[in-house]
Amino acid sequence: MGNPYVALSLEIYHAWLEQVHTVHAVFELSIFNHSKGEYCGCKASYNFDVKNTYSKPHCLIPLQELLKSSAFLVDDSCVFGVEILKIDVSSPEKKDVVVQKKATTVQNLFIQKKGFIKGTYTWTMDNFLELDLKHSVRSPTFEVGGLKWYIRMYPRGDKHSNDCLSLYLSLDDSVELPLESAKVVELTLSILNQKNVKHRTATSGLWVCGQGHKLVCVQGMGSSDFFGLKELKDPSGGYVVGSSCVVKADLTIVGSSNDG
Repeated sequence: MGNPYVALSLEIYHAWLEQVHTVHAVFELSIFNHSKGEYCGCKASYNFDVKNTYSKPHCLIPLQELLKSSAFLVDDSCVFGVEILKIDVSSPEKKDVVVQKKATTVQNLFIQKKGFIKGTYTWTMDNFLELDLKHSVRSPTFEVGGLKWYIRMYPRGDKHSNDCLSLYLSLDDSVELPLESAKVVELTLSILNQKNVKHRTATSGLWVCGQGHKLVCVQGMGSSDFFGLKELKDPSGGYVVGSSCVVKADLTIVGSSNDG
């Protein structure tokens, strides 16, 4: 394997995509150079749809160069940015959709090198096989970093899944963050194997989480395909024992916006 890089990916909010077919976006992902007073990055493009809601990662700078640099890392923080250069939207009827231009919004996100806030929550469901599989279920609310969170599960998968259980982490609706503020979070979601240590685990990269935004743990084809239903329900697998299923969330807040 090569040297590790700091990379960024752009995600589109998938609920909005229910009304359209494809969004072709041209954008620039960047990191701020404090010495030059400018953003340095790379231009990219991607076709977003309901099964492809996040672009491939684009490498910006070698990790070791970033950690040693006084240009990109200042006071234990670095600043990333994205600029949307062009958007073309087509509907399922293959008709172009007019996209209204809005004023550019700039938001600085500060990634810390130390002083992370970590938390773990384990959710045990003793009635997993008796759940109404056509609907979602949510865990009790738990607190990490002074914020309230919950896990949402679709036992039979949401409408975007492929015969898989879907699993998400969300901020509780009662959390009152300023509209433009955000937290930068690294997330690991797991379904624990109750017979051995072969847990089904997926770890995200860094996600920007703000008011009304859902954190998604991504695996396989998309965020909905966390665990295949056939393997999950196999009695010999150990993921569902009797009617018990155990879900674990490991959450690390590694930064925030300038308003967060």
